[in-house]
Amino acid sequence: MPVLRIHFSGDDIARTRVAPAADPLWELILSVHLFQTRTRDPVVAGWRGEVARVLRQEARGTFQLLFALNPPRGYFPDFLTPYASVGGIEAGLDAIRSTPVAQLDRDLNRLAAEGELPPGAAGVAGGDTDALHHLIATMRRYDGLAVTPYRARVQTAVEADRARRARALLDGGAEGLLASYRPTMRWGGGVLEVPDYPADRDLHLNGRGLLLVPSFFCARTPVGLLDPDLPPVLVYPVDRLGGILPGSGEGGTVPGRPDGRGALGALLGHTRAAVLAAVHDGCSTGEVARRLGISPAAASQHASVLREAGLLVSHRDRNTVLHTLTPLGRAVLNGH
Repeated sequence: MPVLRIHFSGDDIARTRVAPAADPLWELILSVHLFQTRTRDPVVAGWRGEVARVLRQEARGTFQLLFALNPPRGYFPDFLTPYASVGGIEAGLDAIRSTPVAQLDRDLNRLAAEGELPPGAAGVAGGDTDALHHLIATMRRYDGLAVTPYRARVQTAVEADRARRARALLDGGAEGLLASYRPTMRWGGGVLEVPDYPADRDLHLNGRGLLLVPSFFCARTPVGLLDPDLPPVLVYPVDRLGGILPGSGEGGTVPGRPDGRGALGALLGHTRAAVLAAVHDGCSTGEVARRLGISPAAASQHASVLREAGLLVSHRDRNTVLHTLTPLGRAVLNGH
């Protein structure tokens, strides 16, 4: 089985961090990969069906080049996910527009070696302004149709993952953070291993550290850039919290509407409503018990009922169970 091995020095461990949010261009590109991947996952299938319906309304061939540059598995051009996109999608698209011609040519020749590309790819490889403008306009259009409607779900899932990683960092330092990614990745002896990678590869960070980027649309295996001279980035999948379909009113309380906490207590029972509120930013069973003055067994039982109702999810890490809200749980808590 091919493995990506990322080699850390002490300086690399100290400089490793988790991105503050999902990267908009990585989400765009990885959603293109996911859209083209066959899977029996009913959650993903529902999203794919809805996106396919919307894309069919566009002019024939609109997204041909974008899809051709992003096969569902294997290499895709590094220039499509520039580091600048940590500053937002427009900053990332500007960086694509300014990509040196030598990098465009290198990336697309590497991709062409794996399969035939449509005619428009030659213009991009040569740095043709019109060709790049067309590609960027297509990416912006695709993002608006296939990613933006699901942005609240992305944000909720990424925030839940960051809470989990922050806890691992507080409890075990940087090495605890890296160890928290099992079983998706394996940490030990100064090496982070990503199994089932498309190709067997070693990446030496050489004191630069690693930016870990949580991703909603990353299908299964963490992915990084191929060029070892680019800033080291590893994009990894987060738990989608049971949902990828769009929902109205996610992410906050409706203006002019009370938060509904009293009504929530009447619906769920006051203790379970309090448990739901306690895990708003993620917390363990023991912390729920301490905050509410109930026994750990009672906290666990209430969390189990809320989990079965789809309002929270739980992750076990050794002897600790961390609970986080699902998008539905957050919407219920906010009175939607």
